[in-house]
Amino acid sequence: MSLHGSETDQTYARAGFGGTVPRGKRPAIVVVDLTNGFTDPSFPTGADLSDVVAATAELITAGRAASVPVVFTTISYSVAEIDGGGVAWLRKAPGMRVLLDGTAAAEVDARLPRTSADHVINKKGASAFFGTGLAALLAGLRVDTVLICGATTSGCVRASAVDAVQSGFDVLVPEDCVGDRADGPHRANLFDIQAKYGDVIELPDAVGYLSSLASAGVAV
Repeated sequence: MSLHGSETDQTYARAGFGGTVPRGKRPAIVVVDLTNGFTDPSFPTGADLSDVVAATAELITAGRAASVPVVFTTISYSVAEIDGGGVAWLRKAPGMRVLLDGTAAAEVDARLPRTSADHVINKKGASAFFGTGLAALLAGLRVDTVLICGATTSGCVRASAVDAVQSGFDVLVPEDCVGDRADGPHRANLFDIQAKYGDVIELPDAVGYLSSLASAGVAV
């Protein structure tokens, strides 16, 4: 995947970046923060991510046939965390104060096909792994590959991709299943993920991968 000019691609290639990761037989789909506060532009933290939500829904549906586990993450804060000044990130990103526990902003977008069998993890930081039980959950499920979807590409998606590979999982990021508030940060961070942390792939490729596991009778 080339997201920059050939000179940049060549520089990274000479440095030994951009290898291809294997695709395991026990993947999981991790949907990072596709909550109303990020997918609905009426919220200060939000943008119109309708296409991302639709693509992610398609991926989840393909995963169901192969019994692939799905983990949704949300990010929200209590009144004490918001007003008490103990969360440093809220000083840098005060717009995220709208993500209050129990409000519509913190709810998973209803357009996603979430079921009672799916896992939901609430987090306080950018990475889906930081301060959560996600790594232990995936290890318990014997997952070897993580498909990361969600928002934003430059924030929580990238942070989750970094921590996923550092936790021992191979990482795939379907490009259509991640989004950001602006195209520049989105594309720059896709480039960075592809160079260093995982494979940025097309949605049909990701769906085909999951469908091949279903056809082979591989169940997680």
